[in-house]
Amino acid sequence: MLDKINSIIDRYQELEQLMASPEIASNPKEMETLGREYNQIGKILPELKKYKEAKQSLEEAKSIIKAETDPELMALAQEEINELEEQVPALEEQVKILLVPRDPADMKNAMLEIRAGTGGIEAGIFAADLYKMYTAFIESKGWSVEILNTSAGEIGAIKEIIFMVNGEDAFGTLKYESGVHRVQRVPQTESQGRIHTSAASVAVLPEADDIEIDIEQNDLRIDVYRSSGPGGQSVNTTDSAVRIVHEPTGITVTCQDEKSQHKNKAKAMKVLKSRLYEVKRAEKEAEESASRKSMVGTGDRSAKIRTYNYPQGRVTDHRINLTLYKLDEILHGNIQELIDALAVAELNQRIKEES
Repeated sequence: MLDKINSIIDRYQELEQLMASPEIASNPKEMETLGREYNQIGKILPELKKYKEAKQSLEEAKSIIKAETDPELMALAQEEINELEEQVPALEEQVKILLVPRDPADMKNAMLEIRAGTGGIEAGIFAADLYKMYTAFIESKGWSVEILNTSAGEIGAIKEIIFMVNGEDAFGTLKYESGVHRVQRVPQTESQGRIHTSAASVAVLPEADDIEIDIEQNDLRIDVYRSSGPGGQSVNTTDSAVRIVHEPTGITVTCQDEKSQHKNKAKAMKVLKSRLYEVKRAEKEAEESASRKSMVGTGDRSAKIRTYNYPQGRVTDHRINLTLYKLDEILHGNIQELIDALAVAELNQRIKEES
């Protein structure tokens, strides 16, 4: 464990030197990437040093006992040993948790895609409710939202919305939301008062840096067309909407929110890079460990992860069998309790894998 701590301390010092170099200082993207890693290590460094110092002091006190013949000095050393032997186990458990490797992507901004699933208009209304829930949570964290693309439905419904969340540890916090969310309630469009089950899917992807994803222009097919709103209503009389197809993977991205073709293309490229980065991450994880597929933060958008039951006022997360009777609070953005429980479940699993 001390070897791991020393390597982290060495890395922290290396990052300080790199960030002070003119080459890195003149590269904002690289500076941001290294800065995130530096800040992340900086958060855990005091606890790591505290444990390291306690272990060293314990060894020194034990050496004094072996080498000394002075009863008074031996008594003082024994007293220190007794104190440290009480402190070290608790410090060691804390350090074990801190040393569990974090996904480097956790520190990145997050891209969220919310899509209406089964349930017709009601599914679109539920997708809009989820969007409101997330934006309220994001606002409470002091983060910001950048809408990348929207496709609206009827009476406030959303067919699809894609947005970037800019904030420290945004992906690491929101990644647990990936999957199918179900709602059980009487739809606004239902006059008979029957409870329906509808669904919406959420995908959370880390924002890709330019240095991580290099896209060949020859691999892209870019089409432009006129934007349209709900029901085919014309929104723009110029060809400002953009569709980008990445031919090697078949990934297709569209963006029509902006009146400028240039802005729509830039937003579409941002979405494409994040999707390609996620494909790259998934391939790497599959190679490294099959067990990661079972973890709560894998982002499988086809898995049913959570149910929002209106008649009972409850929210159930099926991955960890957690039920909270706080439906109204959660829909107003108070989802931290859910996220914390999922993070603890993932951490416990990773500790088992490391041990």
